[in-house]
Amino acid sequence: MKIDRMRAFMSRDANRPRVLLALDTDDGLTGWAECYNHGPDNALAPLLEYLFGFIRGQDPRRIEYLIMHLTQQCRFPPGALGLAAISAIDHCLWDISAKALNVPVYQLLGGHARDRVRVYAGVYTAPDPEAARDQLDKLNADWGLTAFKLSPWRIDLHANRWGEVVRSSAEYFRSLRETIRSDYEIAFDAHAQIFEPIQAIQLANALAPYDPLFLEEPIRMENIEAWGAMKAQMKCTLATGESLYNRFEFLRLLSVRGADIIQPDICVVGGLLEMRKIAAIAEAHYVTVAPHNPMGPLATAVNVHFAASQPNFRILEYRLPHAAPYVKDPYLPKDGYLELRPDRAGWGVEVDEEVIKAPVVTHWQRKIAFRPDGSTAYV
Repeated sequence: MKIDRMRAFMSRDANRPRVLLALDTDDGLTGWAECYNHGPDNALAPLLEYLFGFIRGQDPRRIEYLIMHLTQQCRFPPGALGLAAISAIDHCLWDISAKALNVPVYQLLGGHARDRVRVYAGVYTAPDPEAARDQLDKLNADWGLTAFKLSPWRIDLHANRWGEVVRSSAEYFRSLRETIRSDYEIAFDAHAQIFEPIQAIQLANALAPYDPLFLEEPIRMENIEAWGAMKAQMKCTLATGESLYNRFEFLRLLSVRGADIIQPDICVVGGLLEMRKIAAIAEAHYVTVAPHNPMGPLATAVNVHFAASQPNFRILEYRLPHAAPYVKDPYLPKDGYLELRPDRAGWGVEVDEEVIKAPVVTHWQRKIAFRPDGSTAYV
């Protein structure tokens, strides 16, 4: 079996671009993946084509060898775009390898350590506790979800006194706890918008009495050692990792005890192979893994197989795939979990090639926050 062809497609998931990748073998198998949209997404296709030159004609089942080969083509460690491309190639290789044996990918990872994968949903549009309750209750009624992630911000954190920002967030969570079902778990994502660690500590400790599932990424990741000092003063569970790129960065984070839960992104760190190595390091530090997964249904499928086989998996971020029609049969929650598909080979989903062949024009870009003085805020 040899890698024969690569095909890249620009598709759409709501207002987000999605670069999908297919690797075809000379005996008719196809592996599928989707790329993380760090941006600029139009740069991914030529980058993928360049990387393909190093794996054309190779045996796709030599995953460790091929990913090391691609990584070492870079004079310096690959950054966001390079790792997004390598991650997608890695996912295609796993899909092909499992299809060649007619088994699910998780069977190649030691089998399934659990029978189903718990998920949580992001809910960012509720203006008050009653509206939030209605949204959470609907997600529970439709999909059985009991875990959710919200924004902690109730007022503009850049335009208001910081103490008032913290007070409003804590008051909201207290009121929310009194309004929603007691079995609902609530996490908060600060999206790295705080610059000063002392402010992150103040926010965390104000939310702590109301039992958050976790507080996610309150500050940026550049100074990893600062995370250890910050977490030592926090009274709630701290989660982070979506902005880290490989096992070496996660080892630094874990060595300083900078997180209770890590959140690597399988489409960012270099693929499933690297994700497993990161999770093993976390397991040795008694830390669980809750993968970052704001992506589409193909990335979710990859995460399902990782989560199914990983002992220290905690919970998976999940987006309903209604605006991403490029997967015909996406994983959908039942009673708050994604069920495994033991009778399906590879990732267990089918890509609709007719959908992804349609031309797509994308103009999406990240929103940048500004402070009252005109400077750009951290994000």
